[in-house]
Amino acid sequence: MNEQNFMADEVGEVLTCTADTPGERLDAFAARATGMSRSAVQRLMDGITVNGKPAAKNCKLKPGDAVEILLPENEDCDAQPENIPLDIRYEDEHIIIVNKPCGMVVHPAPGHSSGTLVNALLYHCGDSLSGIGGVNRPGIVHRIDRDTSGLICAAKNDTAHLSLAAQLQDHSMHREYRMITVGGLKEDSGTVDAPIGRHPTDRKKMAVIKGSDKKSRHAVTHWTVLERFPGYTYAQAVLETGRTHQIRVHMSYIGHPLMGDTVYGGGHTAFEKHNAPLIDGQMLHATALILKHPVTGESMRFESLLPDSFEAVLDKLRRLN
Repeated sequence: MNEQNFMADEVGEVLTCTADTPGERLDAFAARATGMSRSAVQRLMDGITVNGKPAAKNCKLKPGDAVEILLPENEDCDAQPENIPLDIRYEDEHIIIVNKPCGMVVHPAPGHSSGTLVNALLYHCGDSLSGIGGVNRPGIVHRIDRDTSGLICAAKNDTAHLSLAAQLQDHSMHREYRMITVGGLKEDSGTVDAPIGRHPTDRKKMAVIKGSDKKSRHAVTHWTVLERFPGYTYAQAVLETGRTHQIRVHMSYIGHPLMGDTVYGGGHTAFEKHNAPLIDGQMLHATALILKHPVTGESMRFESLLPDSFEAVLDKLRRLN
């Protein structure tokens, strides 16, 4: 996807971009270009044109096709500001980097209307959050799961949001995680390249689904062993793509679910049960985030130390050796 240009419009902002992947659906391309969900993009189809003409959401694009997307005006956010302390690692007028604790939901959703990162950001930033993510997701460009701790970047304006979304899609935003898996990984490093989609019977879960590009999306996770323990492995994971629950699904798929991840097969060993007070959900921490500043283009790297509970689990595992 080549550089995006922005033009003021009386009913919203127009994003102009050029298709670069043969045969990609228009709605998928528009979601990739804006950072919005495909379902959100499909509600905007009346404002999307290809080479100056209206097109269906399943229109297959050719490299070089000019796509214009009329973005909606920002809506008032339903979420309420809440004075929740934030561990801020960096902030300027365009972006904010937060070290999210385990247990905090990123944005309001059914069952989680308050206490989220968005509620905290609304209190801290006021009206200075991008609106592209949707009425309940101001500023949110990428997410990490509730029980995953670590670094997350939010955008303070739509230009920053679009730049960060483009970095996510072209893989220039680099995200590193630390994890503890159940079982000993046989190799010292490896890659899981397996498409992920909604689980066919449990809609709250994701799964590796092969054989249909309509039901799954390309997903790649690279992993490297850091330490080995009897029955467990401490490793680094690097995302090439960013699908929902990607690391959790991929590690479970190769037979090594994350410690504490009862949704995808972890949480059942004697060690996990004995140390349950320290293991609050899956043992997964977003430890490093590398991106280009959306305005200056400066390369920026942010790092986060492991939470105390994560370090305590590692100390107990080291005593097993």
